[in-house]
Amino acid sequence: MTRKKSFFDFIAENRFIHILFSIILGFLVGAIFLAVMGLSIGAAYGRLLGSVTSLKGFSYVIVYAVPYVVAGLSVAFSFKTGVFNIGAEGQFVVGSMAAVCTGILGASLPKPLLIPLCFLAAMAAGAVWGIIVGVLKTKWGINEVLSMIMFNWIAFYLSNFIAGIPAIKNEGTAEATKNISENASMLFSKDFIKSAGLAPTANWGFIVAIIVTLIAWFIIEKTTLGFELKAVGSNRFAAEYGGINVNRSILTALAISGALAGLAGALQVMGMGKRISIFTSQEGFGFAGIVVALIGCSNPFGVLIAGLFYGALMYGGSKLNLEGVPTQLISVIVGTVVFFIAISVIFNKFSGIHFGRERGANGGALKAADKKEEKK
Repeated sequence: MTRKKSFFDFIAENRFIHILFSIILGFLVGAIFLAVMGLSIGAAYGRLLGSVTSLKGFSYVIVYAVPYVVAGLSVAFSFKTGVFNIGAEGQFVVGSMAAVCTGILGASLPKPLLIPLCFLAAMAAGAVWGIIVGVLKTKWGINEVLSMIMFNWIAFYLSNFIAGIPAIKNEGTAEATKNISENASMLFSKDFIKSAGLAPTANWGFIVAIIVTLIAWFIIEKTTLGFELKAVGSNRFAAEYGGINVNRSILTALAISGALAGLAGALQVMGMGKRISIFTSQEGFGFAGIVVALIGCSNPFGVLIAGLFYGALMYGGSKLNLEGVPTQLISVIVGTVVFFIAISVIFNKFSGIHFGRERGANGGALKAADKKEEKK
């Protein structure tokens, strides 16, 4: 006997509706905080929306979104294969530093050669950072979450150490690296930016983000490698029984995920930062990638849209102080959205309770129906 689907079934099964529902709740909670503080909800949300809908504002959103999109793809790729890449932050840091060092030391190289070289250096650094954790997990059984957290801090202090090396350090008083060569910069020309009315940091990093999104989707959905990685993520024991080398798959997943996080670091520094300051705290791009991957349901195209949404919140949120609204409101909204996405299991729980009660109430009818089918 087919049972009628409840509201909880619908929410649990329709991931898009659940994400949309979580976003709406996030803004509702933000509105409650504004009301409690005695601030205008309309003025705050009007400023948030207005700052991202103009051409210049939207170009800022794209610039902000690029590292979040690629970092989100890094985490989403590992999610698909059953590995929680909480180490994307460290991989982002070593990737950005590798790109900066390449952009400084290779200043004499032509632009068409130096930019791809910076990308490759960043991806290699991120991949190595991921593989080290993978080896610790597959060879000695060390929990990847714990080792990734440790490697985030190692990357943090390693970056600060490299930033102090004379060949890399800024020659002035700034506690930062030198600026990368103009040949390593991804910015559009000043004339084009001025004529088009774009943000001063407008660059073609978003094109790279779209290409990477397509490549990630193709690997996951259309290749044997993607099938093997998803199989390991679904059930590693069944995958191993089916002849898949589980340890190799985990290493591959962490290498690709780390390479993507490293590329995100390169895109950030080559498209916007141009140098790396001495860190006093972790910047959080890798951790933001976890949020973007959750909102995007670990689907590459969903991550692309989620990255734009997150970039809009980050840029629009920076303008809230013009209305006397603390910028921390964005953290409240994002945190609420993630909270409701993370507890999606509760919808399934309620659905299961509902189904269990229905079976208890109609157990006799269901059994009778089963017996009739057997006689037929």
